[in-house]
Amino acid sequence: MGVDLSDLVAGEKRLVKDFAGQTAAVDAYNTLYQFLAIIRQPDGSPLMDSKKRVTSHLSGIFHRNLNLIEAGINPVYVFDGPPHRLKAGTIEERAQIKEKARVDYAAALEAGDLELARSKAQQTSRLTKEMVEESKTLLKLMGIPWVQAHSDGEAEAAYLVREGKAAFVSSQDYDSLLFGAPVLVRNLTITGKRKLPRKQIYISIDPERTQLDTFLNTLAISRTQLVGMCVLMGTDFNEGIRGIGPKKALKLITEHGTLEKVIEAKGYDIPEWQEVARIFLEPELLDPGPIVAGEPDAKGVTDFLVGEHDFSRERVESPLGRLREILEDKKRAGAQLRLDKWF
Repeated sequence: MGVDLSDLVAGEKRLVKDFAGQTAAVDAYNTLYQFLAIIRQPDGSPLMDSKKRVTSHLSGIFHRNLNLIEAGINPVYVFDGPPHRLKAGTIEERAQIKEKARVDYAAALEAGDLELARSKAQQTSRLTKEMVEESKTLLKLMGIPWVQAHSDGEAEAAYLVREGKAAFVSSQDYDSLLFGAPVLVRNLTITGKRKLPRKQIYISIDPERTQLDTFLNTLAISRTQLVGMCVLMGTDFNEGIRGIGPKKALKLITEHGTLEKVIEAKGYDIPEWQEVARIFLEPELLDPGPIVAGEPDAKGVTDFLVGEHDFSRERVESPLGRLREILEDKKRAGAQLRLDKWF
């Protein structure tokens, strides 16, 4: 889930159309988990094909990306590589949370409380290797490029933005800022109306843009100090100090200047804090070279979704028709037909 900086970050509300003509470096795992959590049946069960294979992630990739492309946004997905050894504790903790949610989900279903069941079901989402490979296959068939990161996908996505290969990182987590993403856009792939749990209230989810240099200037700190704050709070790679949230962490870093001096002054025990800071400040990155999109393979997409995963033919062919119209409009406007000219 990454660090929670919501108390400090005041992102600018935007509309999807505001990002037309820009390339989004999409945090793939983060986005796929969002699809798995949100795209579910009323009782909380995920979408499945006739072989009981989960297809919520495929539905999300297909429909949400067509909406982005129709809005003139060019997505490039960035997939995580093997996790750093210090992330093992977080992975185990998440597994325990999912297992508890699974038990609570079963109990809610038995009690007939479908609203609670759906809420608990959203916390049980698991992204398997098979789902990742299916996602890559569908992206390729749609002509959408993807990049395989050396380790953390958000670090690689931030690198793509710094290198000018993308305009911003699309992720729900704030970790992209720690990795040095010049611009972070949250909510891009999950815009729309959302019902608040256990309440008859619907809220509008709109894109939220945060610019790193503006954020740092507002807090009067450097990125190194921001990383130090988050190490104090706890990250995916360390537990942090109990009772320290964003505001207290900011106060400590502002008063003492560096994470090292805070630790010395307060006597905090943060194992391998230097390595945790290095993960964010000096991540291992890969240069993917030119990011080139391909032409969408309409037949391939249809065979994959309809033939292999039992999607409704009409719900696949109709959106693909929209995509063809978009490309034809661009061609008439003098643009090249190939999608790689969008990037």
